[in-house]
Order: sequence, then C-alpha cells, then structure tokens
Amino acid sequence: MEKALAEKMIDLAIEQLNFSYTPYSHFKVGAALLTRGGKLYGGCNIENAAYGPTNCAERTAFFKAVSEGERQFDAICIVGGKDGVLTEYAAPCGVCRQVMMEFCNPETFQIILATSREQYEIFTLRELLPLGFGPGNLA
Repeated sequence: MEKALAEKMIDLAIEQLNFSYTPYSHFKVGAALLTRGGKLYGGCNIENAAYGPTNCAERTAFFKAVSEGERQFDAICIVGGKDGVLTEYAAPCGVCRQVMMEFCNPETFQIILATSREQYEIFTLRELLPLGFGPGNLA
C-alpha cells in the first residue's frame, strides 16, 4: 500500500473518533474502509446500554458501504483508545474479522492498525484470522 493512501486512511479513521458514541466504556474506535474502486467509508463504534446491540467501528463502515451497493474491499484502517487517546493498536474483534471474511479476500485484504500517521502496521486478514470460515467454505 502506498504511504500517502495509508496516511489518508489513518486521517479518516482518526476523524471518525469524533463521532464515536461510548458513554459506557469510553473506548473510542474509528475506521476507514477502502473499496476496490477507491472510495472511502468511515465508521465509529456505537455503544448501547444493553451492550449486545453495540456496533464496532469496522462493522459500521462495512454496513454503510454494503448498504450503498459496495461488495469489494481492499483495506481497512482501525484506530482506537480510551477517551480517544491512541496509545496502542486496536485490533478488530472476532465478530468484525468474521464480517471482513464475508466480503474480503483473506490473502489480499489489508488491515492497517495505527496510533498515528507515523506509527502503523499492515496485516492481511489471513494473518489475523488464519483459519477463517467464509463463503468459500459453503460452496
């Protein structure tokens, strides 16, 4: 991935922290999802008093994109931290990894974990979900 594109995605993910609704955990997460066509979708986490209906930033971005007809994705950037302070990488939860597996090629889909424009690492979905179950398993 080009550095300029990674930085653009990091900037959008950080911006999404402003929209995060986290009155319970105070752990804000922002995401920026890149479609195959080059469009970016932002997402933030949205908590709920019942906890179960809480939605992660990654799934918010995916569901926004899918609800607008997108089905092919190249990368996602995820940032997060207590009160929005980015001190360590915020890796996607298992449910979010499963959603990624539904729509993304695990060998090529890139997951950028960042704390700033200067500090980030890129992983493939396969690296974070080595034995993932997806549509191909049902073929």
